[in-house]
Amino acid sequence: MFEEFKNKVLFVTGAASGMGRAVAVRFGGLGCKVAVAARRPDAGAETVRLVKEAGGDAMFVPCDVADDASVKAAIDTTVAAWGSIDFAFNNAGCGADGVHIPFVPLTEVTEGDWDKVIDTNLKGTFHCMRAAIRPMMKKRRGRIISISSVVGLMGNAGQINYAASKAGVIGMTKSLAREVASRHITVNAVAPGFIKTDMTAVLSDSVKEGILHGIPLGELGEAEDVANAVLYLASDEAAYITGQIISVDGGMAM
Repeated sequence: MFEEFKNKVLFVTGAASGMGRAVAVRFGGLGCKVAVAARRPDAGAETVRLVKEAGGDAMFVPCDVADDASVKAAIDTTVAAWGSIDFAFNNAGCGADGVHIPFVPLTEVTEGDWDKVIDTNLKGTFHCMRAAIRPMMKKRRGRIISISSVVGLMGNAGQINYAASKAGVIGMTKSLAREVASRHITVNAVAPGFIKTDMTAVLSDSVKEGILHGIPLGELGEAEDVANAVLYLASDEAAYITGQIISVDGGMAM
């Protein structure tokens, strides 16, 4: 199982930490070539090191998903180095402060807060989808997997902008899946619940306790839980799955 990943090419955004890094290392361990796309060269270099340590090949490519030219340059660099892209994992995301997901009532959400989250989470995913789909269409094969969120499925008080961005990713996923299915390209998304990452690390103990009450499995998820779902959707075993949203949330969105 998963032998098809050897020498294939993965392009992953937000790969400097958290779920992006976990996916990069997981694929690298199966012999993938991994383009580690991120804004922070130091953290990206650490992901490259971990991928190589796991047995894969990797390179850092600077990428700001909110900037269309930056995304196109990152994809072009990857294709120039390795010939094509087999898997694209659109993972980069942020909250209103650029990193975390603060809980802010609608009446206190500024236009800047709205634009920052939408430009990264929604428009950034659009940029990545559009750039990655071109080499995939040329070879008539590929897998695009994007990060949505349980909040995009259920909504959440105090997260209007974040919920809107992640619900938008679901709509784009289903639409693109219909556009490119005839070219043997599948397009899916993963909707994590509360995962142990930089985004959730700043939550207070009282907030975490409240969150845990809403999770049937009673614990926060690990980045590796998301990586396992992404790996399955990229595999040959998932060749007949497209336009779907896979929840990795401990049962929150049942």
